[in-house]
Amino acid sequence: MSKTPASPAAINILFSIAFVHLLNDCVQAVLPSVYPLLKESFALSFTQVGLITLTFQCTASLLQPWIGLYTDRRPLAFLLPAGMCVTLAGVGLLSVADSYGLLLLAAGMIGVGSSTFHPEASRVARLASGGRFGFAQSLFQVGGNAGSALGPLLAAAILVGRSQGGIAWCALLVLLAVALLVGISRWYGQQLRHVSGTAAANAAAVLPRARVIRALVVLAILVFSKYIYMASLQSYYTFYLIERFHVPVDTAQLYLFLFLAAVAIGTFAGGPIGDRIGRRRVIWVSILGAAPFTVALPYMDLFWTGVLSVAIGLIMSSAFSAIVVFAQELVPGKVGMIAGIFFGLMFGISGIGAAAMGHFADLVGIAQVLRAASFLPLLGVLAALLPKLE
Repeated sequence: MSKTPASPAAINILFSIAFVHLLNDCVQAVLPSVYPLLKESFALSFTQVGLITLTFQCTASLLQPWIGLYTDRRPLAFLLPAGMCVTLAGVGLLSVADSYGLLLLAAGMIGVGSSTFHPEASRVARLASGGRFGFAQSLFQVGGNAGSALGPLLAAAILVGRSQGGIAWCALLVLLAVALLVGISRWYGQQLRHVSGTAAANAAAVLPRARVIRALVVLAILVFSKYIYMASLQSYYTFYLIERFHVPVDTAQLYLFLFLAAVAIGTFAGGPIGDRIGRRRVIWVSILGAAPFTVALPYMDLFWTGVLSVAIGLIMSSAFSAIVVFAQELVPGKVGMIAGIFFGLMFGISGIGAAAMGHFADLVGIAQVLRAASFLPLLGVLAALLPKLE
């Protein structure tokens, strides 16, 4: 596909939507970062901790494909700031919740905000890409991953010397995101008027339906292998470090930050590399290539655990932007639906994986969780079944 240079206004929008993604996911990452505090304050089991993640991830995942499908036909620019307002309400409730039920409700509201943000924000990034879809998707996604990496640091900063109520400080970041999204939605609305009625005419099937379905199933399995493993690390890595190496909580959060920072860097690299050498190659290498490191990690000392977790974050994270753009190329004209399905699949699988791994950890221990999950990246061999679109 030929690439048309994006206008300065579009470039500003692209970086703005990536920055809002940073703010959104930074606030969301505070939730797992405060699990040790919530676990102690509410006397929660690992299963209950996993159910908090499940509630957040499922509300985020179940709505996304439907929102994306609907807005493919009738895009709604106002959903961007409206969804962020739901997140704002969830953050406020999380800071004052005095029961486990209210914790679940707050997590669910934050998930609803996420489900309304991601499909439309992904469409905005594509509209502002100037044809460099891999780069735009990577920049958008790396904003989210950078926010996820900063979440533990934000949690540590706002909770020093404070209790659960310190979470309310996150509302300032959400308010900034709402203000930015108001401006972005105005630009988005103008673009929608220009492209209205042309998307369906320009969409054309690339492959036979059966091959498209098979390719989408393979991509879904690859997302499964990637995010079940990533969920096990993101939700329980701090507990693993504390239990096995007896490090303090702030040290464990620093290791989590290093892992999530590596995820952000890998995500940014995956899209532009996919634009140049082909997304199929990036998908193949990024999942299967992480397997030697994931298998070795549970047997390493503290130093090498940190090194391998960074390597895993760099390699595995490069796949997601390539997977999303690859799927959008398989199903032209369904940008929102595909973004909703794969972002939703990511959240849903992460939530189910976190809950299942939490129950597993209660039964056999955190170390066994990582050992069991370490073989999942071997499913990356299925990337050989993907069609060559380049």
